[in-house]
Amino acid sequence: MEVALITVGDELLAGDTVNTNANWLAAELSDRGVAVKRILSVPDDRAVIAEHARAYADAFDAVIVTGGIGGTPDDVTMEAVADAFDRELAPTDLTREAVERHLAEIRERLPDSDVDVDVEAEAAIPAGSRPLLNDPGLAPGCVLEGVYVMPGIPEELQAMFESVADEFAGDRQSRFLYTVEPEADIVPALEAAGERFDVAVGCYPDREGGHNRLKVTATDERALDEAAAWLLANVNASETPVHRDWGDE
Repeated sequence: MEVALITVGDELLAGDTVNTNANWLAAELSDRGVAVKRILSVPDDRAVIAEHARAYADAFDAVIVTGGIGGTPDDVTMEAVADAFDRELAPTDLTREAVERHLAEIRERLPDSDVDVDVEAEAAIPAGSRPLLNDPGLAPGCVLEGVYVMPGIPEELQAMFESVADEFAGDRQSRFLYTVEPEADIVPALEAAGERFDVAVGCYPDREGGHNRLKVTATDERALDEAAAWLLANVNASETPVHRDWGDE
């Protein structure tokens, strides 16, 4: 399964907010054997969001779009995804009831607050899409043509993703090895492992950890085992973290 991630928000592009959602989703999907093929951050621009949602829906098995589904003027993601597939926005009985229930909880918890929300607008999702309820928050998400629209608030995103996590599964497996050998010295061995066993091998220097971290990925468990064993024997690698004082170089 190949998935693309689109994170929406001017604040991401300006550096005002750290894009933790992309990192969290990528890790969750990878743990499920899914290949994350694209991670794209886009502004709160309806046309730009629609363009990439439509293109990625054609190119990948699923797309997850996060951010911009609240009630402020810059929240245009839901409208953009509706545009991408020529749909109108409308509330459903399920989303309307969920928004009304959440508003009632807010008023009960904060009786002095002046909560003024357009329920019909807040509950609107593209016609024909499948609602995704937002238990910790207000605005619902949805699934339309393989595009999953979710909130940008991390707590809300994570809860909504967990409700559909079983829909994301793949056969990619990974294993980590560690070596103190300088990266430049082991390039030939890494290339040889990739060619010999049909695996992908990545090398990630970690100066703080004092080692290079090797990630071996494959869709075949036997190939993964054989590649890992070969690297352990040919790159002075270990299955547990090792340390070298790089300052001595």
